[in-house]
Amino acid sequence: MKPRASEHGRFQPPQSAVQWALLGLVIERPSYGYELATRVERAYGGEVRLSSTSYAYTALEALKDRGLVEEVAGTGSDRQPKPVYRATLVGVAAFKEQLVSEVSEDRRRSRVSARKLAVFAREPEVALALIGRMREACLKEAVRSSFPPFSASDELDTTSRLGARLAAEEGRLALDAKLAWLDYAARELKATTAPPRGR
Repeated sequence: MKPRASEHGRFQPPQSAVQWALLGLVIERPSYGYELATRVERAYGGEVRLSSTSYAYTALEALKDRGLVEEVAGTGSDRQPKPVYRATLVGVAAFKEQLVSEVSEDRRRSRVSARKLAVFAREPEVALALIGRMREACLKEAVRSSFPPFSASDELDTTSRLGARLAAEEGRLALDAKLAWLDYAARELKATTAPPRGR
């Protein structure tokens, strides 16, 4: 199945984090819409939230319109079995490409953020105060993310537990790097306010 083109003739990938999250769950295993709605927050550690259960169906329809998922006949004892959603080959390929593109998007966002701080180069005390606030935010995030999004009594599948461990380690390493960068930025700004040597 080919991806459906937009009115401009080009494939438009989903822009919604919920759509990408649902596509990931469907790739993991084909599921009913309601089951996907109940799995999404747990599978993504609460980082992706649905505004309502019905939004899962709206997102699935959007994925279906793009050719990323398809409905297959469900099973069950109901007179009209609920459809099961499964990923298409195009959906799996698009999901893989999205994961790769998120790396450069994360880096781009970080570079833009770093350049934003430089607007205070003529007011280093303002920038240093801002760096202090950013450091506090990092430390609060470190505390928040140090608690696993599940308890030992939670019945999580292997994929959800692995996802939680991977996310926790990525967060820890990213925060370490951010704190090291904030230290560097503070040193650079302090250097701009230091009087020249030899005077």
